[in-house]
Amino acid sequence: MKRRQLLDRLAIAATTSTILVACEQTNNSPNAQEKELPQIKWRMVTSWPKSLDTIYGGAQTVCDRVSAMTGGKFTIEPYAAGEIVPGLEVLDAVQNGTVECGHTASYYYVGKNPALAFGTCVPFGLTAQQQNAWYYHGGGLEAMHELYSDFNIINFPAGNSGAQMGGWFKKEIKSVADLNGLKMRIPGLGGKVMASLGVNVQVLPGGEIYLALERGAIDAAEWVGPYDDLKLGLNKAAPYYYYPGWWEPGSTFEVQINKSQWDKLPMEYQEIFKSAAMEANLRMLSKYDALNRVALKTLADGGTKLTAYPPEILQAAQQAATDYYAEESSKSPAFKKVYDQWNQFRIAVSAWNKINELSYDSFVNK
Repeated sequence: MKRRQLLDRLAIAATTSTILVACEQTNNSPNAQEKELPQIKWRMVTSWPKSLDTIYGGAQTVCDRVSAMTGGKFTIEPYAAGEIVPGLEVLDAVQNGTVECGHTASYYYVGKNPALAFGTCVPFGLTAQQQNAWYYHGGGLEAMHELYSDFNIINFPAGNSGAQMGGWFKKEIKSVADLNGLKMRIPGLGGKVMASLGVNVQVLPGGEIYLALERGAIDAAEWVGPYDDLKLGLNKAAPYYYYPGWWEPGSTFEVQINKSQWDKLPMEYQEIFKSAAMEANLRMLSKYDALNRVALKTLADGGTKLTAYPPEILQAAQQAATDYYAEESSKSPAFKKVYDQWNQFRIAVSAWNKINELSYDSFVNK
């Protein structure tokens, strides 16, 4: 009996030893070792001056987080507007491969395809939270990826300003007639709507707005909101600060990536990049809400005249926006495809928000 137990123990020991040796050999085999990821360096151009730390910070967040999550193996260097390319030429630089990626707003490029505006925001469109819901869970990201495929670009949301203000004016605007002939800096489809109301629309990068307004090259300008507008000194060039920013109730900024370069990235780097962009999206929106509340008080205390748009202008603008969407849909199948999908989502999510958020806000802020 003792001899049998001894033999059994020897057999178990031999089997265990064989398994351990096999495991050690497997762990030391090239296929089982940790995958060696490559060292990659990219450049990111932006549409923003570095002085606008919140919006430029969206680009910086993406770059910092990608480097941190890859242990410094994948690094991206951000550049301010004008350092490599002008602020409104980010898409072109990414498309033609001058740089690998950029941080910008899609509505700067509506001249290439009007449907690109939906990637940022459109007049009387989605709030920031609704925009995120559309992007991440309502088919928005897929719709924008399809649009950008024509430019050899893939995009991801990487920042949101929240609801913006309605711009700075050198004189008070009391009616639609007062808009006629007004020179105003306003991009995207908001510019299309303003043009239909008689405005002479200008598109300028952020760093050029103050001088144009101060020297009279333009009569009015919109940028983002109290924090950034105060940094640009727009309150020193125009006294009237209008609200609401009906053309941008929740503006998304994005990273645009050259698709050929994106496809070369290891899957791990792609997933890290997407996570970094999503973090930048959340961080920017939260930061703007925290900073704007303080900046608005500073502006008001300094003599800025906070002024609501007259209902006549809001109603005329909303009708002009509705007419534009219908007209563009009749001319462009690509625009119609995105608009129809986006509008169905807008109607459904607005019905829900009327029940939950709007009813609450109406009660506590009455």
